Amino acid sequence: MLTISRLTVVSLLAATAAFAQNSTANTTLGPNVDGKYEISAEGIRGLFIPYGASISNLFINDTNGIERDIVLGFDNASHYSVDAFHPHLGGVPGRYANRIKNSSFVIDDVEYHVTPNENNGEDTLHGGPDGWDYRNFTVVAHTSDSITFSIVDPDGKEGFPGEVISYITYTMTPNAWHLKMVALATTKKTPIMLSSHTYWNLDAFANPDTPTALNHTVHLPYSGQRVGVDGILIPDGTILPNQQYSVNDFWSAPKQIGANFTAPELDGNCGTNCIGYDTCYLVNRAQNGPYDWRTAGPVATAESEFTGISVSIFTDQEAFQVYSCGGQNGSLPIKSTQGLQGRPRVVEQYGCLVFEVEDWIDAINQPEWQREKRQIFGPGDDPYVLEARYEFSVKS
Repeated sequence: MLTISRLTVVSLLAATAAFAQNSTANTTLGPNVDGKYEISAEGIRGLFIPYGASISNLFINDTNGIERDIVLGFDNASHYSVDAFHPHLGGVPGRYANRIKNSSFVIDDVEYHVTPNENNGEDTLHGGPDGWDYRNFTVVAHTSDSITFSIVDPDGKEGFPGEVISYITYTMTPNAWHLKMVALATTKKTPIMLSSHTYWNLDAFANPDTPTALNHTVHLPYSGQRVGVDGILIPDGTILPNQQYSVNDFWSAPKQIGANFTAPELDGNCGTNCIGYDTCYLVNRAQNGPYDWRTAGPVATAESEFTGISVSIFTDQEAFQVYSCGGQNGSLPIKSTQGLQGRPRVVEQYGCLVFEVEDWIDAINQPEWQREKRQIFGPGDDPYVLEARYEFSVKS
């Protein structure tokens, strides 16, 4: 196998950072008074922070021309690192997103143990207690419509083998947010699976009829199957059908997230004693033959009748996690750019949706799924790459 020097790796990833080539400006810009970096294009602007390479604000004009901030976050960048709850707001979980069963995995007959941080030590979530979205990335490029962050994850951090170097690039074009995540293992074989852990409320918490996101209409046209999990959301090796008209059927027709909340089968659907969704839906497009993810149609759409804002999500990834924020309890504040006068300024239960573009979760512990080419990387391998585009439209 070809070995690559660290210098070559850095050069390769720096070249990848040229994903920001659509940029119209070539000057380096700085953060605002709240420690946030702004990028924008026609119809869209976003604010980002180095902590977790996180999106902090995303502004879209609604059907009445009112600018709405439709993602969760904090008003000031300094609060992310001190928030005790740490709900992974808008960050990049890594080096392995979602859960790792028993906080362990095997590569080439060697068993590795990573640091547990969930369910009393039974598993590892989003890379461990000091995963990527707990760390400050470096801003390596910032223009008026693009920003690139980088991180070097050392060998042995959180128990993961080998060093990983990664670049995260966000770019705005008219009415669209693009992201590209590139990571390369420089010294040893290691699992890599990233995602964007963005929390959405397309109403910007300003809907007078509800503070929740249960009214959001969602469509997952390629997701007739989901990953089966146990009571703590660890994959159990099964792939389950989302039968038509069942609570997990978002493929046959669009429906509101809250449409089936009175159905008995939704109880436990997101884990023991949990009502709602925290579900990894598979994206089955291969039956259509070769396709270009950029033009083949979105893997998901979500829309709000109140604001008229709709987002269509295009990606090269083959799974899509949906979380209906059942774990929110009113302790997380909303931002000054959100909310309705007279209503508590908090995220209530079911007040948001998390959409994670990613690969099949915990496939490193399910070798029969044969996902190793998409999740295990070593020196000389092609880099890990995740791409996605979020297109926004507004009902007239």
